[in-house]
Amino acid sequence: MPSSSPVPGPFVAFHGHRRIAEGDLERVALAVYDATRGDAARVLAFDTTDGRQVDVDLRGDRAGVGRWARAWLAREGAEGPSAPAEPRRGRGRPRLGVVSREVTLLPRHWAWLAAQGGNVSATLRRLVDQARRADDDRARVRTAQDAAFRFMSAVAGDLPHFEEAVRALYAGDAAAFRTRTGAWPPDVSELARTLAAPALTPPPSSGS
Repeated sequence: MPSSSPVPGPFVAFHGHRRIAEGDLERVALAVYDATRGDAARVLAFDTTDGRQVDVDLRGDRAGVGRWARAWLAREGAEGPSAPAEPRRGRGRPRLGVVSREVTLLPRHWAWLAAQGGNVSATLRRLVDQARRADDDRARVRTAQDAAFRFMSAVAGDLPHFEEAVRALYAGDAAAFRTRTGAWPPDVSELARTLAAPALTPPPSSGS
């Protein structure tokens, strides 16, 4: 069974508008440690699963930073939850997990279901599955929008067309988002577009 929250990582570090490291947290944290010897205020680390900043503990030496990174991953559940044990099955036809419960509908609902033809229970299951997929799609879009916005707010807030890019992001306009981020430093625009991609609708194909 998958975790309800994403496993942290991979990670990325920016020094101003330039990407200086990416990969596992220890690698990125050490890059932040090294870079902060010059300009600590301009170095930021991010978890690209959700666009959130990671506050690297820079106290101590490089070995201490490495220990902090491993402890952070353990605390945030980087290994994910252990899988539940598979129940033992006996011989015969496997159970499908169908649960029988009473459904109360108005007459017009029953009339509509009857007009669909086939098994009423199968129709209801199909409708529920369709609704679940739609909810999953909306959740995926919202997650991508929020991840891109967090990163953009931290790194690109002072760049041209920032507000227009945010509007395009939440409107799902891929063409406008690409245009508004086109003049940004390459590392910034590339990660912003990567994070935003699941939330953006590609422009329609002109066909052949």
